[in-house]
Amino acid sequence: MNTRTLTMPKPSTTTHNTFRIQGTDGIRREVMLSSHPSMKELTPQEAFLKKGVITDLFMEQYAYAHVQTVLKERSSPTRPVFAVAWDPRDIEGKFNEAVVRGIRKAGADAHVLGIAPTPLAPLYVQFANADGGFMVTASHNPKDQNGIKIFLAHRGMKLLPENDVALTRALMDTPSLVNKPLKGKRIDRHDAATNLFLRFSLDPENSWVDDPARFKNITLVVDPACGALTGIAAAVFRRAGFGKVIEVNTHMDGHVNVNSGVADLEGHRTISPQAIAARSGAFRKHRAVVKLFQLGRKHRTEIQNGKRRVTAAVFDADGDRFYRLDYDPFHDQLTVSSGDETAYLQAAYLLAKHPDRYRNAAYIHTVESDLNTGIAAGKLGLKRQLSAVGDKWILYRIAMMAAHTRIQSLPAKQKAPLQKKLKALQADGRFDVAQFEALEKEIDRVSSGTPSDISLPFAVGSEETGHNITLGWLDTQVGGRVPVFCGNGLKSALNTFAATESLMQNKPAKRYYSVLAKPFAPGFKATLYSYYVRQPGFHHNSPVWKQVLAAIRKQAKQLGFTCKTVHFEEDPDMLYVAMTSADGREAAVFVRNSGTENKIGVNLRGAKPSAKALNTVGEATLRLLMQSLKDSVHPLYAVEQDLLQRMVTKPLAAPKANEDSVQRVLREMGKQGLTRLTPKGFVLTPRGKWYIEG
Repeated sequence: MNTRTLTMPKPSTTTHNTFRIQGTDGIRREVMLSSHPSMKELTPQEAFLKKGVITDLFMEQYAYAHVQTVLKERSSPTRPVFAVAWDPRDIEGKFNEAVVRGIRKAGADAHVLGIAPTPLAPLYVQFANADGGFMVTASHNPKDQNGIKIFLAHRGMKLLPENDVALTRALMDTPSLVNKPLKGKRIDRHDAATNLFLRFSLDPENSWVDDPARFKNITLVVDPACGALTGIAAAVFRRAGFGKVIEVNTHMDGHVNVNSGVADLEGHRTISPQAIAARSGAFRKHRAVVKLFQLGRKHRTEIQNGKRRVTAAVFDADGDRFYRLDYDPFHDQLTVSSGDETAYLQAAYLLAKHPDRYRNAAYIHTVESDLNTGIAAGKLGLKRQLSAVGDKWILYRIAMMAAHTRIQSLPAKQKAPLQKKLKALQADGRFDVAQFEALEKEIDRVSSGTPSDISLPFAVGSEETGHNITLGWLDTQVGGRVPVFCGNGLKSALNTFAATESLMQNKPAKRYYSVLAKPFAPGFKATLYSYYVRQPGFHHNSPVWKQVLAAIRKQAKQLGFTCKTVHFEEDPDMLYVAMTSADGREAAVFVRNSGTENKIGVNLRGAKPSAKALNTVGEATLRLLMQSLKDSVHPLYAVEQDLLQRMVTKPLAAPKANEDSVQRVLREMGKQGLTRLTPKGFVLTPRGKWYIEG
């Protein structure tokens, strides 16, 4: 392993000419040990930038650089503490322990939570008044990837762009740590942290479960995706009163998100029996889906009579995302509730339960949501806010709201200068958590109350992908009770079940499943993907960006739409085109690089009558991106080409060998719409034929 430091890369042309290595939520890549022969001549930073992989030494340096950055600004005389947790994908623990070493070498104590869900990291940080927290995970990504999410001491927030930039600079200046001694302690806090999470989850103010008897007739399938919620979620549901809890996908062997979890459910509103057909069903190996059909059919008459419900709570490997599945006995199919549907149901419950508290409160959703979600929330009596992708931006808006609300409660003389500072912060556009922290400390100095005394005008924050955020209450180590906000799959699940059983407890079974299928009038929503791409080729005003924008405008005009490009300061490299039809229907096409995987997406949103036009625009846009950005040097590109070529003349039989790269590429070719599975094997779709012939 080469131990020299790396020269700083040239700055990006976006966001104040700064360079940062983080995506939507921290860092996430394929992993490889530093001892691998291909890493021999590379520093950890070079391995990341040139080879696109995260090594164990890179993780150590990343953790070290962040801790050092925090400690430089720290003035407390107490010993610095950082929490660290992980999901189960790293069986040997070499990447997990690298993060622990990085913390300790930087001079802080590592409070090791071990295998724990992502929301426990910010909860523990605020419980213990720690200096920050690390979650080692690649979330819903395949098991061959890993990464790090960071949580800050201030409100448990995630890094914003300016914080990403500062950390990237510190990382690039960090030399080899191989010979650096350990200074901090390694302290095992797994049991204490797990008990904290159980207490938090079962607190009625957090779970919304005021009558456990409501759940006694529910048979619940729990799918933790062989991840961090294994054992924990099922235990919580049992203690919350669910009649029968059946856990699937519980093997802690590193095979997270394989035939399990939420990722495979994205884009589906229903799952038909054909989807579990033995040879060609897309969900034939998804254990939660198969189990739900088995149980639903077994108890179909009871479910139709309203005497039983058969449902599922599906999570991802790190436990911050939740999708709900319900067996519909009247159509013999599963209803899929994503973050949009679950958030809407939660909002409806809050308004029904506490109308004075939540009327005109904020409903924050990201651009990935169905456009009708926000419209429907507005009809409930909430104020819709549209955010860039990533729950960090929902947390940002909550922090902004908290500062504003606290300032408004002050006397006029104290209020005026702080209002001016808040407006300056909003106009600054640098997105730095330290600015919020400094402002709130000023508010603390002049306020007689505490942050927990303020009632925020906030109801629900939501991402379509299943990250939902609602107010939680945490009892801290020193005895206080503070409000907390974080994406929490288990809390979202409990809240959703509490909402539906409260709102619809007296509805006939047929009406119950009808409402679940359409809690609000849905619009049209689709996302088209291209994997294995040169992501740096698509950014604000790049040649490909300009080509795509011109193509969208041309297609939209031909189809009778007017266009307006909308700039999101939080995500300047996202191309967002708002479209309006001649009869006033709103629609949107937006293109953005994934911040969590090597892919780019064309997102289509609008009213259902606009579906045909949006699909036309989307298909043309996707094909242009595939032509322009496919990365021929990506190792999986060659696998993709080989598999597609083999399908040109005849169907490709499903591989018997469990070769990870082949299985992964087959899944991702399906997500790109290049192939589909038939009883005879995998075959090319029209898009696949166009792609391989071109």
